Amino acid sequence: MLLEEERQAVVDYGMVMVRAGLTTGTGGNLSCCDRVRGLMAISPSGVPYDALRPQDVVVVDLDGNIVDGGLKPSSEIGFHRALYHHRAAIGGIVHTHSVYATTLACLNCELPPIHYLVGFAGHKVPVAPYATFGTDALAHNIRQTMGDDFNAVLLANHGLVAVGADLTHAFNTAEEVEFVARVFCQAKAIGDPVMLGDDEMTRVIEKFKTYGKQDLSLIHISEPTRPSP
Repeated sequence: MLLEEERQAVVDYGMVMVRAGLTTGTGGNLSCCDRVRGLMAISPSGVPYDALRPQDVVVVDLDGNIVDGGLKPSSEIGFHRALYHHRAAIGGIVHTHSVYATTLACLNCELPPIHYLVGFAGHKVPVAPYATFGTDALAHNIRQTMGDDFNAVLLANHGLVAVGADLTHAFNTAEEVEFVARVFCQAKAIGDPVMLGDDEMTRVIEKFKTYGKQDLSLIHISEPTRPSP
């Protein structure tokens, strides 16, 4: 099966996205890109994530032509294509309707640096202007707002898009943005949150470049002890 690993990743992260409460029903979409082949695996339109199988995930080229798969790709394929064309470093994209990020999106309110974890997305999470879902206008707005400086943008009156070097990084960014969005909403309900400065966010983003990178050869994983029969 063409792009078997990528298709499986879309299935796996689709389920994780629902379980983490980042979307409901068939909302949102995911994709990951094989840059060598110039292909992406993208979730199909309107298929519940708990029913999704690897063979249901659609493989398309970066011009949007279906290469493998019998279902229609996500209606938002346009902005996936636009982002992959725009930045060669992007290998995975996650689009969610997570509650707190979407709340800010419906207020047309960007997510400021209230917490250092916003650094997964950049110095802040900006808002892309509203356009109807699935349109070239929306793809244009997302690409322009994401630019070269951000790994996530809120979509006005819609939701969130996060990108990363692969689907894992994109999902982690979406999850951290939702956490910070929740903190921001709750803090605003109590008082006036204190923001981190640009200098601190620059330091944080630089530290994130090496965060979590381990020398796996130094880690010894022992076999689990099996109970006696």
